[in-house]
Amino acid sequence: MAKKALIWNEEFETMPRPELEKLQLERLKKQVAYVTERVPFYKKLYADAGVSADDIKSLEDIAKLPFTVKQNLRDHYPFGMYAVPMSEIKQIHATSGTTGKMTVTCYTENDMEVWAETMARVYTAAGATSDDIVHNAYGYGLFTGGLGFHLGARRIGAAVVPVSGGLTKRQVTILQDFGCTVLTATPSYTLVIAEAAKEMGIDVRKDLKLRIGILGAEPWTPEMREEIEEKLDIEAYDIYGLAEIIGPGVSVECPYHNGLHIAEDHFLPEIIDPDTGEPLGYEQEGELVFTTLTKEGLPLIRYRTRDRTVLHAEKCECGRTMVRMEKVRGRTDDMLVVRGVNVFPSQIEHVLLSFDEVEPQYMIYVDREKDRLDTLEVHVEASDELFAQGAEQIQEVEKKIAKAMQEVLVVGAKIKVVEPKSIERSMGKARRIVDKREVGF
Repeated sequence: MAKKALIWNEEFETMPRPELEKLQLERLKKQVAYVTERVPFYKKLYADAGVSADDIKSLEDIAKLPFTVKQNLRDHYPFGMYAVPMSEIKQIHATSGTTGKMTVTCYTENDMEVWAETMARVYTAAGATSDDIVHNAYGYGLFTGGLGFHLGARRIGAAVVPVSGGLTKRQVTILQDFGCTVLTATPSYTLVIAEAAKEMGIDVRKDLKLRIGILGAEPWTPEMREEIEEKLDIEAYDIYGLAEIIGPGVSVECPYHNGLHIAEDHFLPEIIDPDTGEPLGYEQEGELVFTTLTKEGLPLIRYRTRDRTVLHAEKCECGRTMVRMEKVRGRTDDMLVVRGVNVFPSQIEHVLLSFDEVEPQYMIYVDREKDRLDTLEVHVEASDELFAQGAEQIQEVEKKIAKAMQEVLVVGAKIKVVEPKSIERSMGKARRIVDKREVGF
């Protein structure tokens, strides 16, 4: 069945692929020459590798260029990889730095324009227009989420309520009183909002006007999507981005929900084998790599995202010709290796959300016993109904979840069903993993 699909920029988003690839090649050559001239890191990197912009005669030739990784940004902290003088920088953002030095990114005036453009595409793909009121619950500040979504809302002419995270019951009141129609937030915080609305006696179908949720910044499963859509009576759209490339706005779902359209005229995607670095084709799972084609302040060439996904190039039913990336399946660097088995948190969430007896609030604990045997323990909240049935029934559910988890993960996990609302709620990105092996507890 045909769905209504709005497109912000028909010229680029529906450009025939031969024309698009010609544009990408032109921009790629220009960008490689640009960074070689302006960024000492790239000048040395390419000199050492014996490559230059002249070697780029086709898009496939990008494989001749070395990769850029996050550690390069940390090694040149804070401004060592900027390509323009500070007088041209108009905005600076940074990650939280929980795994090392902060990763600092920046924007020139033109970069801000590109960001607003790609975020306008995001909103439009989700069906938002100038008639909407956007409730922006992404964090503002150094995190790119809040301001990126703010820019996009302004660009399409929508009203934006810059709520940020926290004070959840007040957020529910604002949603109701202001008549907000679009919610932008992390998936985990969206469920916190839904939980608060229920506690306040709010009937989301009668008392709220929400119709769209644009959700991202953390992994979430199809089961969580169903939970969100049911609890808030919205259509949820997945968005992907990373601060190093632009922030939110790299890709987004359309109403057909068959992958996330990448803004390929600005961000050139590749899939590589995460172990060998060799390029892989469409329809093959591997690590996602991006090259910024138009970025001025902090251009990055072949930046390894560490995200695992698959790319599809066929034209979408919505009319867009841009490559679609599947939902990120995990990461090549933060997957858990438990007793020699690769375990992705998304696999654990997939199992948990298949059980109606528990809520989508959980924590994963990995430890190592004295005999050096890894242990995996998952805490998940009971539903109010299950908790009321008592300890015996809770233990039965724990056994059922443990059995299902073993079948999916291969490795065993101890399941502990805990009291409702006992797991700390996240006001931003959910932090669900505690790996005690790494921090020496």
